[in-house]
Amino acid sequence: MPSPMSQEIVTVVDGENRPVAELPRYRVRSENLPHRATYIFVFDHRGRVLVQRRTAIKDLYPSYYDLAAGGVVAAGESYEECAVREAEEELGIRGAALESKFDLYYEDERNRCFGRVFTCVHDGPFTLQPEEVESVEFHAVDKVAAGGIAPITPDTRLAFDRLLGRANAGSPGIS
Repeated sequence: MPSPMSQEIVTVVDGENRPVAELPRYRVRSENLPHRATYIFVFDHRGRVLVQRRTAIKDLYPSYYDLAAGGVVAAGESYEECAVREAEEELGIRGAALESKFDLYYEDERNRCFGRVFTCVHDGPFTLQPEEVESVEFHAVDKVAAGGIAPITPDTRLAFDRLLGRANAGSPGIS
């Protein structure tokens, strides 16, 4: 039987990011249907970025490092509502000012999504969602940008590079 998370209802979108259906998350994943997602980059007051270690049971990129909190936008939910929900669910962040930065599209053989990138400043403490986040640690932005953390989820890598103003136009699945 699918997990409760895989039963979550997600809005499927077309190539222009317009809603076309509402389906269970497991179908969105198994059929690699385009959907919406949020990416919340958490920085501390020293300018370091929070890096998460994903759990081994994640449906996408298990045990990878994630440079952003966030996730799939649920049916009927805005990007902003999802970002607030995900920051609280994954990291226990409540009341932090989430700043919307830009939208992007990411695609690979397992994931197609329109994402909205947010940032916030929060020094912790953090309350981790045990099903999703194994551990967190702040790292210097330069270390992460130089590849000092690996493997990183490719969609958060794209968003991080764009956030830093680094061109990544030669990579597949990027627009």
